[in-house]
Amino acid sequence: MSQLKAIQDPHPPSWLPHLAAQGGPRFLQIADALQAAVADGSLKPGDRLPPQRRLAAQLGVDLTTVTRAYDEARRRHLLEGRGARGTYVAAPKVELNPVLDLSMNTPPPPDGVDFGDMLKQGLSQVLMRADNELLMTYHLGGGSEADRQAGAAWLAPMFGRLDASQVVVCPGAQAAIAALILALTAPGDVILAEPMTYPGLRAAATRFSRRIVAVDADQHGMLPGLLEQACRQHRPRLVYLNPTLQNPTAITMPEGRRRELAGVAQRCHVRIVEDDPYWLLADAPPPPIAALAPHQVLYISTLSKCLTPGLRVAFVLLRDPDERERFLVALRAFALMAAPLTAALATQWILDGSAGGLLEGVRKEARLRHRMARDILAGRYGGTGDGLHVWLALPAYWNSAQLARAADSEGIAVTPAEAFATGSACANAIRISLGSIQDRGRLQAGLQRLSHLLARRPEPFSAAVV
Repeated sequence: MSQLKAIQDPHPPSWLPHLAAQGGPRFLQIADALQAAVADGSLKPGDRLPPQRRLAAQLGVDLTTVTRAYDEARRRHLLEGRGARGTYVAAPKVELNPVLDLSMNTPPPPDGVDFGDMLKQGLSQVLMRADNELLMTYHLGGGSEADRQAGAAWLAPMFGRLDASQVVVCPGAQAAIAALILALTAPGDVILAEPMTYPGLRAAATRFSRRIVAVDADQHGMLPGLLEQACRQHRPRLVYLNPTLQNPTAITMPEGRRRELAGVAQRCHVRIVEDDPYWLLADAPPPPIAALAPHQVLYISTLSKCLTPGLRVAFVLLRDPDERERFLVALRAFALMAAPLTAALATQWILDGSAGGLLEGVRKEARLRHRMARDILAGRYGGTGDGLHVWLALPAYWNSAQLARAADSEGIAVTPAEAFATGSACANAIRISLGSIQDRGRLQAGLQRLSHLLARRPEPFSAAVV
């Protein structure tokens, strides 16, 4: 640990940090010290901060480090610049009725990762190495050769070495699902899915006049016997499965069940769409169904659910060249292609290791948040310890829609089971997403508030008269 020395000022401010060699980026240590000083009252709104050069000298760091620290503190709404008068501690930001959003399934921000710096470095490398004209033109073949190679590298933990020509780059998993429906089914066709499933499937199927039929599931996922029965009854064109940390139930289907379902699909000549956004977040997941039955399954892996929502890139593994071409034709009907600049950034991060580092940070943060949820929700916790969400079965005195409304009135957003139901039956549960609230303290407050709400019975409805 390097001891702080006041080089220019014999009486340096008391809030200045001791910069630890192993304490992470120094600019973040300085920003954290500012945040702690504001929190404990050492720094008050309106206090003037030292000029950046003076602070750099006091801390024994370069000016750029202090500039980045002040920028980070401004991003956290701790500081405000007043031109030539200098930099001051900002007044607290007032939020009217702030919503604690537990409804959006997004990756949590990993601790210690400077996302802004990652973006700057990644884009800088892309612009330095890529042909700028190619970044601003059409890519109609499902991504550039480099993008498909990056997709094959991203899918290697699931499948090992892949032929990059079988990988198609798409603008997100929702676009991939919609294009597969258009390419492989016709209006009026049936798609089989579990009773609780991803709402985007239902939205796309409804828009394209396809019909979703629910096949019952148990604690291991869709039941093979009932799948076979439904295949013979409805003659479906596709079966949709989300077998790893399923959205919303958080179930991970065991390998034996995956093999059974693949066998049914082969016997009944029906294709499986395996939407697998969370495989890389799971702890020792079974092989994808697409690895067990390569020619029966169409596989989707998106970066938005395990890295960041803004990276709208998904990789689709399509082994049959005719299906691949039909898929691309369908995709062009509404999305044309993934934005080349976004795809190039994803490729850069995958190939230089940044994506792997970000993924590991998201994993660690997600597991920490699951431990928090397990401690606060106690016996009601319905998670597996990893992934982005918890499926919370409700006590009998609440129903899911009622609980969601009550939570909303207390400034908490959750997703009721009705949003995921594909059949007439609906579980009495809600999905809680653990990544959409960036600050852990606010997440803890939201979970505690929700726990208190669950513990009490709903109040009788009364209409206000004004």
